[in-house]
Amino acid sequence: MHTSHRLELYPEQTVTQLLFKCVKNAKELRKSVMEGKIDAAFINPKMLVDPFQVLVAANKAVHLQTIGKMKTRSLYSEVIFNLSPTNNISEAFKRFGISDTDDSVLVVLITTEGESQVLADVVEKVDGQQIPVAELSTLNDVTQIKKLYKVTPQEEKLGSLLDSVVCRMAIKDVL
Repeated sequence: MHTSHRLELYPEQTVTQLLFKCVKNAKELRKSVMEGKIDAAFINPKMLVDPFQVLVAANKAVHLQTIGKMKTRSLYSEVIFNLSPTNNISEAFKRFGISDTDDSVLVVLITTEGESQVLADVVEKVDGQQIPVAELSTLNDVTQIKKLYKVTPQEEKLGSLLDSVVCRMAIKDVL
C-alpha cells in the first residue's frame, strides 16, 4: 500500500509515502504535527500530480538539511515548502499542507535504517482508509495544479504536467 524509495545521493535515507482517503481526523492530525507529536509531512493530495513530485521535494529537503541551508524549521516542513513553485513559506503550507476539513492525505516519512516502527505508529494515528499511492491521481485537482504552477496549453503539448510541475519546483530558487 505504501511506497518506499532509498535516496540515491543519501542511501541511508528512505522516503516512504502513504495515501489515505476518507480521513476523519485531519484536524487532530494537523494539530499533532504542529505540536511536534507526529514526525511526518501531511500533504494535501489534491495539489499533487504524481508521487515522483514528492520524492523530488523530499530529496531536496534532505540535501538542504545536510548542507545546513534549509529555509524552514524542520525537514518535513521543508518537504512541503519544496513542493511550492514560489518562495512564500506560508503560501506553501496553505496550498500543500492539510487543513482541518480535508478528507484525504498523503503522509511522507523520511527515515534511516532501523526506524520501521515509525511507519506503524503513523498508520495507527490516521483514521482513514489507506489506498495504494499509485491512486494519487484519483484525488488530485488538475485544474488547480495547472493554475498554481502556471502551466500553459503550449507547454502541455511539449511535455507532461509532471514535467512542468517538477521544473517549476526546481527553478524557484533561481528566479
